[in-house]
This record gives sequence, structure tokens and C-alpha cells, in this order.
Amino acid sequence: MTNDCKNISVKIRQLVSYALAEGLIEEQDVNYSVNSLMGILGVTEYEEPQGDVPEEPLESILGALCDYAYENGLIENNSVVYRDLFDTKLMGALTPRPSEVIKNFSSLYDISPEAATDYFYHLCRSSDYIRTYRVSKDLKWTYDGAFGELDITVNLSKPERDPKAIAAAKLLPQSGYPKCLLCPSNEGYYGNAAKPARQTLRLIPVTLSGRKWFLQYSPYVYYNEHCIVLSEEHTPMKIHRDTFYRLLDFVEQFPHYFVGSNADLPIVGGSILSHDHMQGGHYTFAMAKAPIEAHVSFEGFEDIEAGLVAWPMSVIRLRGTDKIQLVSLADKILGAWREYTDEQAFVFAETDGEPHNTVTPIARMVEDKFELDLVLRNNITTEEHPLGVYHPHADVHHIKKENIGLIEVMGLAVLPARLRDEIALMCQYIAEGKDFAENADIEKHKAWFESIKSKYSFTPENTEDILKKEIGAVFQRVLEDAGVYKRTDEGKAAFLRFIDFVNNK
Repeated sequence: MTNDCKNISVKIRQLVSYALAEGLIEEQDVNYSVNSLMGILGVTEYEEPQGDVPEEPLESILGALCDYAYENGLIENNSVVYRDLFDTKLMGALTPRPSEVIKNFSSLYDISPEAATDYFYHLCRSSDYIRTYRVSKDLKWTYDGAFGELDITVNLSKPERDPKAIAAAKLLPQSGYPKCLLCPSNEGYYGNAAKPARQTLRLIPVTLSGRKWFLQYSPYVYYNEHCIVLSEEHTPMKIHRDTFYRLLDFVEQFPHYFVGSNADLPIVGGSILSHDHMQGGHYTFAMAKAPIEAHVSFEGFEDIEAGLVAWPMSVIRLRGTDKIQLVSLADKILGAWREYTDEQAFVFAETDGEPHNTVTPIARMVEDKFELDLVLRNNITTEEHPLGVYHPHADVHHIKKENIGLIEVMGLAVLPARLRDEIALMCQYIAEGKDFAENADIEKHKAWFESIKSKYSFTPENTEDILKKEIGAVFQRVLEDAGVYKRTDEGKAAFLRFIDFVNNK
């Protein structure tokens, strides 16, 4: 047997041993798994390695197998897109069938909801659906601001598509299958240059408000156990009465998780509005920790505790044990907000027939009570703010230009990958006393840096921490910009006018 054959046998055995150790397969599955991997790799000979097979990180094992595949013509281009397609096919051969995953999840749910999600989250990490070695490269820090500890992350785990893959995708026949990245039909999908492989994706069916939905995890996990809850049907995002019922249904079934929905209008909504879905997880954001700063009451709903939250955005918090009452009050508030106009506060329900008002709702269980936050949103634009009045303004676009979606609303900034290199460059230029204007990549940060530099004495040891702190301050400003009612006496009075409007409906 050649050395190449021995080497590939070792890598196959290492991957099978990894799957066995992580519980992806059982001992009885070993021969089957070896043969499945041999078929994918086009290998006709296999020799069981003698002695102890050295352990290697999963990333290293898959990297070596992708190298082999490229060298033997199994991958047409040695780029991250094609390597991801291939190593997902390998891991798909080792990932339990959907029916087995659902059966295991259901059995564990009978013990506790947390035991079930622990199993499922571990499966999604060990199957490499969540590429933990990429997620670990994300930059993360916190900012201790006026509204608590905000989370900041520079997302590096989502790979950028290379030009060759983009060009290849354009040449592919147009396909409407799967219809979008959130459709249940993605489970097991082989993928191509235009659509990611999903052989390792697994879905757990859940019944919410009498309809079939599915639970899965985000492959990019911006926070602990970041999950996605998606509709069985490919229907557009729409916030309505059933949305609130589904949110409360979900946290009732999984009380250790929160869940929320992006708003259903452009600018203030998420990146995918074509498929109804929610996001949740096992994490407590700064907004959830923020207290009620002004209690309010709603006529006919006296058993529900309600108040305005001490948060930069405009949040009404509802708390109670009666799910139907909570849903009814949330629906009443939404209906009132959809039609509410207050020119003095620059709140317009619609202009030229285009609706502007909606909400971002978030639910959780707190001390055996339902807690439902309704964040008031408005997507109106003006000449001064063409991307949105209640959207990051132009003076912060050098840090954050993207929509303020559910995750940001709760207090986690998901910042673009470019900032990793830009922070390093700024540190270098500050240490060398050079002008940011000399570099096209960081010139956009010049005015911002000039506005903060007099506050600090910069050293090579503290410069990065100072920049990260000030980026956190920018994110807090972004949240304040996104708030419909400003945190001033006039803003609070305007917020209370809306509460009166709800009560008078």
C-alpha cells in the first residue's frame, strides 16, 4: 500500500474516531462510516491504522481531506466556498438522520427542555454545522455604558465568497429550490457555488400557535445557543396577533430561552423578510436586564404589569401569567401604533401610502411569568437621512451602517469584518503619529478619532482598548438614534401621549 493510501486511511480513521467520540455515530456504525467517507473521497483501498491514531482538531482533519480532494480533482477550486461544500459532504455522512435527531431530542425533552437543547446544540457544533473554530475568531468585547453592559462583536465567522465562486454562481441555471436560506427544504441540501451546503443541518419540529414551525441553530452563533425558529411555509415576515402567541408559546416550551422577531418593514427589519422566522437563544442581553423606569397601565388589562424600559430605544414591557391577556394587549398596542401619528414627535404612520410603524417583539420567562417587550419602530426616511431617520446616522457609518435588527435592539452590535483590520491599522497610525487621511482604509475614521483623541493619553498598550471602548460608545449612540422617542423630557412626554392614545382606543 502506498504512503498516500496510508495517509488518507489515517485521516479517515481520525474523522471516524472524532465522530465516535462526539456521539455522532455508534461503534456499530464505524465500518459503514469508513466506507461512506471512502466513497466521497474516491478511495478504493483502506488500511486500518495500527496502534493509537493521533488526535487532531477537526479543522485540521477536514483541512487535510480537502487538500487531498483538491489534489485529486474532487474540488474544482481550492477556495473556501468549494472546500466548505466538500467538507460539509464529509460531515453529512457522519451526522445522524433527521428522524434519529428528532427522536433523541423528544426523549430528552421528557427529562427537561434544557437537556434537549443541550443535546441539539452539541450535535450542531460537533457535526461542524456550527464551525466553532471560525466562531472563536470573532472579536468580542463589552462596553459599560449608560444602559448597562453592551456586547460588541466583529463578525469573522461568515466566510466571504471569492470572485471565482461568484462568477461560477452566475453561470449556474437559475433555481428556485430551496426558495430561501430559511426554508425547511434546506435540510440535507448538497449546495453549490451560489447556495451553501446543508447536509449537516438538522431541524426540530415545534408547534406554535397551532402551526408547525422548526427549531435550528444559526451557523454563526452571535451569542450562546443562538437559534432560529422558522415557519414551515415560505411566507413573508408579518407582525400580528399570532406572532405574539407564537413567541409566548415558544418560551413556555423552552423557558430557558428568549425569543424575538425582527420587525416586518424594510430598514428596521432583518436581512431576510421573505420567510417568517424568529431568533432566540440561551443568553441574557442588556435590554433584558434593564429595569422599568416608568410604570403605566392599560384599561381592561389591570392584571398585567406594564412600563417603559430604561433603554435607548422605545420599549414597552408587559409582564403577567395570562397568555391570552398578554397577546390581546400586545395586539392592541400594535394596532394603535400602526395607525399612530404625532407630528410634534416626528412620528408618521404613513406617507404617500407607505406604512412606517411596526414593532420588534421579544419574549422571555422571568420568575414563572411571561415577559414581552415591544420595541416601537419607524422606518421613515428624509433627504437628511435617506437611509432612515431612526437608523444609524451618517456620522457613525464608518462604524455601523447596517440595519438595527433584533440582535442590535437587544444590545449586541454585530459589526462588519473590515473593522478587525481597520482597528489594527488605526493602532499602528496612532503609535507612529501618522494622519489617518494617508490611508484610504481608515480615512473614514479620521473625524471620529479627532473628536475623541484629546480625552486620552495613548500608549501601545492601551490604544486598542481605547478604540474598542469608543466603538462601544458609538454603538450606544446608534441605539439612541434608532429610538423613536428620545430620552429627554419632551421624548418621555411624547411616549406617554402614545400610551394615552392606546388607552383611548
